[in-house]
Amino acid sequence: MGFVSPKAKISAKYVSPDAYIYGPTVIGRNSYVDAAVVGYPSRAKILQVFSSLDDVSNGARIGESVIIRSGVVIYEDVEVGDGTEFGHNVLVRELTRIGRNVRIGTQAVIERDVKIGDRAWIQSMVYIPNGTVIEEDVFIGPNAVITNDKYPPSRRLAPVVIRKRAVIGANATLIAGIEIGEDAVVAAGAVVAKDVPPGAVVAGVPARVVGKTEEYTRKRTIYENR
Repeated sequence: MGFVSPKAKISAKYVSPDAYIYGPTVIGRNSYVDAAVVGYPSRAKILQVFSSLDDVSNGARIGESVIIRSGVVIYEDVEVGDGTEFGHNVLVRELTRIGRNVRIGTQAVIERDVKIGDRAWIQSMVYIPNGTVIEEDVFIGPNAVITNDKYPPSRRLAPVVIRKRAVIGANATLIAGIEIGEDAVVAAGAVVAKDVPPGAVVAGVPARVVGKTEEYTRKRTIYENR
């Protein structure tokens, strides 16, 4: 049996009886919440003395027509835009901002204070650490890993920035502190340790520029129309 906070404001078309909704969470119209957790308190609050998780949660803000499938855990102080969709068992930590019409695949992990722009598509099992910035219309393939620590474990983090319409291939690794330029393409399996210029295609370990996005797009169009 789940739990819905009396402080929550829910206009969703469906909330599973096995869902846990904590604090003054807001869930917009036409959203769907399966057996998930929304508004889970941060670690610091869990370590406080309290009578229940609901007592300390700030809640989350979930937009309209959002789909939250079973196993998803969304921490407090998270904002999710209208039309966004989560696969199963996704983790979203506190202070993260997710835009509209974003798709997030099964078992993706999104850590604290991440920003994800509208219409981004993040596929299954992607790891996104604290502070990462992902702009609008970015595609990130399955099992991609983003890092934010050049000399782990250190006290200084260096988040990655991925600019608009960039494509990150499956199993790619982005090293802390780099920027992926607008419309750039990172090939599957690449390890990217330096900034990628806008409109460039990079591949390899370490990744190097091997072409331009215009050529990548032309090849994709030919492939799709065969």
